[in-house]
Amino acid sequence: MSEALRARVLSYLRTHHVMTLATQAPEGPWAAAVYYANAGFKLYFLSSPASRHCRNLAANPRAAVTIQEDYADWPEIKGIQLEGEVAELRDADEKHARALYGEKFPVVRGTSGAAAALARAMDKVRWYRLTPRRIWFIDNSRGFGHRDEIALTP
Repeated sequence: MSEALRARVLSYLRTHHVMTLATQAPEGPWAAAVYYANAGFKLYFLSSPASRHCRNLAANPRAAVTIQEDYADWPEIKGIQLEGEVAELRDADEKHARALYGEKFPVVRGTSGAAAALARAMDKVRWYRLTPRRIWFIDNSRGFGHRDEIALTP
């Protein structure tokens, strides 16, 4: 992978906040929008273990993600598509995820009343890491349907 492509993808990940997480279960596919923070290409998110997407991930950790804006003009379209595996985090890995999340979303570590309510709600969630296997960066400014692939080793 070129350093320029790596830098573009990492910049895109840093400057966006919501990913659409797609999971699969016997009753069919499911997609959910979740906030994320990243360390390199690894994506960290939190969610209720009772949510449909987390129940799906408990049975099958493979997932796909898209990250994009709501573009009105096709030549402006940029975004990320990726596939990988999700793991629930514990102990030091969970602390690392919380720290990354707090850096990206300061309200998570704030002291306001809203942050206190958020902190109570966060006691009921679990932390997850999506480790991508392959990433595609879509950039229509380079030509309609232009995609660059990044293959990652496990």
